[in-house]
Amino acid sequence: MAKEFKFSLRYILLILVFGLELLSCAQKPVELDVIKGVYGNPKPFWEKGINLSDLGVNAIFVHSGSINREMMKRARAEGLKVFAEFATLNGKNYIVKHPEAWAINEKGRKVEAAGWFMGVCPTEPGFRKYRADQLKSLLQKYDLDGVWLDYIHWHAQFEEPEPILPETCFCDHCLKKFSDDTGIEIQGGTISEKAQWILNNKDNSWRSWRSRVIVDWVVEMKNILREIRPDALLGLYHCPWTDEEFDSARYRILGLNYDLLKENVDVFSPMVYHARMGRKPAWVKENIEWFCERMEIQKKSYPKVWPIVQAHNSPGVIPAEEFEMVLKGGLSGGSSGVMMFTTYAVAEDDAKTEVLKKVYIGLREIPADY
Repeated sequence: MAKEFKFSLRYILLILVFGLELLSCAQKPVELDVIKGVYGNPKPFWEKGINLSDLGVNAIFVHSGSINREMMKRARAEGLKVFAEFATLNGKNYIVKHPEAWAINEKGRKVEAAGWFMGVCPTEPGFRKYRADQLKSLLQKYDLDGVWLDYIHWHAQFEEPEPILPETCFCDHCLKKFSDDTGIEIQGGTISEKAQWILNNKDNSWRSWRSRVIVDWVVEMKNILREIRPDALLGLYHCPWTDEEFDSARYRILGLNYDLLKENVDVFSPMVYHARMGRKPAWVKENIEWFCERMEIQKKSYPKVWPIVQAHNSPGVIPAEEFEMVLKGGLSGGSSGVMMFTTYAVAEDDAKTEVLKKVYIGLREIPADY
């Protein structure tokens, strides 16, 4: 009888321990495999009779306006995750119909397009509602695995060797919100005078406030995502500059504070377009290693890092061997995924397609340090 009691007690204890272990595992965040992605409509591959899964691809990143039910159906049939790129603060067409959302520079004038990019004033309430409604509609229509915010910065152009870095925005919306949020009473009569007073006397407060405006956008978009698709990820395509480059312009002009964004983003996707930015291919690896160390990001933790690298032949031509170098460079440091820009650039080039397949098929097994 005593032996039977001891056996039963031991059995009960084992069940309790095993149950606690299961509970512990259930509370851990779900881990994703290494992301082997492509950016752009997958149609160029499909038209050539290529299944993306045969190339080792497990995720597609597609502009939200290009997603349709046929694409979703085929992507799911190939076992692909689908992430939507969501153009956030790019609004060339919007400001034509809504001039109140036009960004204003320190001289009190409407900004000109920065290359092909035309940023919108981030504090204009009508535009903010417009984008929020668009995101809600997208998430209600498609069962997406995540949304990647793009153009989430103040008006500027960083995808050039010599970036365009205007001072913005000094419209009535921004001046009032800055004053209300900080308690600072702005001096001056004209917009130009007010802008100069801020830049000369309250520059630190101004830069900090601008970065919080961007974070507030991210938080609102994430709240919408969590409400409609609670399991979906929020990603961020962003400028890959270090803290010091171009006189700290990533923070000073673009308004990107990595430390604040880290608390609200699931995945960072540095846009390490080496050729477009006049860099050497080796820069991709160097940048991703720097970023992961700077952000203290590990492969198994959130936020994650999935860079986007350049395959597109502009400027110049990206040879297949160079494409392979930047693709592998994107998997450096704490990165747990990578994607390339664009599907068309790879699908039209058999050598690049073979590089993509070689690298991605080689990643079917998760690296030992993952």
